Amino acid sequence: MKIEERLKELGIELPQPTTPMGSYVNAVRTGNLIYMAGKGPGLPGKPLPVGKVGRDFSLEQANRLARDTGLSILGALKAELGDLDRVKRIVKVLGMVNATSEYGSHPEVINGCSDLFVEVFGDKGRHARSAVGMGSLPRGIPVEIEVIVEIEDDAPPPPRVAAVRAPAKPKAVPKAKAASKPKAAKKKKI
Repeated sequence: MKIEERLKELGIELPQPTTPMGSYVNAVRTGNLIYMAGKGPGLPGKPLPVGKVGRDFSLEQANRLARDTGLSILGALKAELGDLDRVKRIVKVLGMVNATSEYGSHPEVINGCSDLFVEVFGDKGRHARSAVGMGSLPRGIPVEIEVIVEIEDDAPPPPRVAAVRAPAKPKAVPKAKAASKPKAAKKKKI
């Protein structure tokens, strides 16, 4: 099943990607890997959620915010690729939770994003992951997530170039001997 069909089946409409808030881009491709910049749960047209998990947000609310963050990531990924069917695998997720110092349910929060990826991509959405607590996050957001994605390599292979023999180095021309300086005449003692 095509990913677009799967999204419709799940009732998911991806948001337009948000503009980066600094001197960076939403995604960088190297080879067949795409490194997605960290995203938070802010969606265009909605107020930015601010606060700490365990104080301002319950586990259930934070889990939903992590899912919303996953939707933002997918929106930016679709804008980068043009077609989510090019995703070969979600490789790695790093989930950061702005939580109180005693909070310990970071993995359950980030499950909101991880579960979304599995719903959308099936086994290709299963990934390695880190879920960690932070003392703060940019603008006070409760969750930030970054992702590494492997994509189908659609670029044609580079053309083969026949080996070109480097031209032979010209033989070194011997340097002319420097003219010797005339010796100063010795002064005679009188």
